[in-house]
Amino acid sequence: MTKTQIDCRFSSPQLSDQKTRAPESSINYGVKTQEMAVSVRGLYFVVTLFLGSFFGSIFMLGPVLPLMLVSPAWYRWLTDRIVATWLTLPVSLLELVFGVKVVITGDGFIPGERSVIIMNHRTRLDWMFLWCCLLRYSYLRLEKICLKAGLKAVPGFGWAMQVACFVFIHRRWEVDKKHLENMLDYFCDIKEPLQLLLFPEGTDLTENTKTRSDAFAEKNKLPKLEYVLHPRSTGFTFIVDKLRKGDNLDAVHDITVAYPKNIPQTERHLILGHFPREIHFHVIRYPVSSLPAASSDLELWCRDRWAEKEVRLRDFYSSQPRGFVRDGVALVPPCKSELRVALIKAASLLYWTSFIALCFTGLWLWTPVRLYCLVMIAVYVVQQKFFGGMELLELAFHQYWKSKGESGGAGKREQDEKTK
Repeated sequence: MTKTQIDCRFSSPQLSDQKTRAPESSINYGVKTQEMAVSVRGLYFVVTLFLGSFFGSIFMLGPVLPLMLVSPAWYRWLTDRIVATWLTLPVSLLELVFGVKVVITGDGFIPGERSVIIMNHRTRLDWMFLWCCLLRYSYLRLEKICLKAGLKAVPGFGWAMQVACFVFIHRRWEVDKKHLENMLDYFCDIKEPLQLLLFPEGTDLTENTKTRSDAFAEKNKLPKLEYVLHPRSTGFTFIVDKLRKGDNLDAVHDITVAYPKNIPQTERHLILGHFPREIHFHVIRYPVSSLPAASSDLELWCRDRWAEKEVRLRDFYSSQPRGFVRDGVALVPPCKSELRVALIKAASLLYWTSFIALCFTGLWLWTPVRLYCLVMIAVYVVQQKFFGGMELLELAFHQYWKSKGESGGAGKREQDEKTK
């Protein structure tokens, strides 16, 4: 493996793109100084996102929770749009405050279409960075993410993801299969457009996960990969088949993400202020009609896409300047102009800054606000302990009203038969 390959895949986000190195003592001193200097920026980013999700879950999502009891479909329609306002906040912070440059090439999206999004998992933060792409090419309210079940217990972030009806998985197929089936049936029943983000690799690229991927390759007589991990395609094929049968899928979007200058691997890097200077997304759209019909063929199709990613990323990191396409232009223009995107980001930053300040003011000045906040915290904690999460409650109420409708319809047909 070459030195360049090691740098672009596993090296420190601070030094991965440096061509010339200073003396060792200078490097250590420089990194420590920079970490101390920018840690305030990192804390500002993380704390702002946390407070936005925490207060948003309580004061914006909390009042609409009762709607779930009577109309899960309308509850889903409304909460998707409320959650989407928060999803613009990380985008505005990354691009407006921290100057992250976003480059999108390839096919782009057709606005509003229903799709499964598959993406390589380079860092633990790829899912959040993708919002920079979706804000321009799609609608953030459509996105759902398959992610680890343990994240739903995180106060603020986890509560909002529960209400957003994200798909939480335990990475045990015997458990996840039934849950996925129920969730996908629900999305098909309510006919709400869906863009489901899935990481077939299952985890981000690190030295440890690459070692496991190489072992998997040896066991299954597959080539070893350097820039991606071997995908586990069982969940992907199940999701695509289920959505196709439910007539709720227009395309699969294959997205390759890369970081040409520095790579923030984990949340810790953000806390230390190590934000990516550039994020590149390359999008390839596959209409549902072009996908293989058989599950076994769909698994091979997924593997072929990852083989293409390996080549694409090798070319990306070996070229100068680094990029998927030399002219850096998408084949399909975004559905929003850059002026509109800029206005959305500015409005988001202004709104969430004011909203957080207003929440603190209310908690400081008014006892009813403090009581309401405590009640909502108790609701989120208790419902998760006894029912497993807001998304499971939503699913249960949908199934209840669906069964009532079916029984009512059967009763009406029986009554009609008697009157004939």
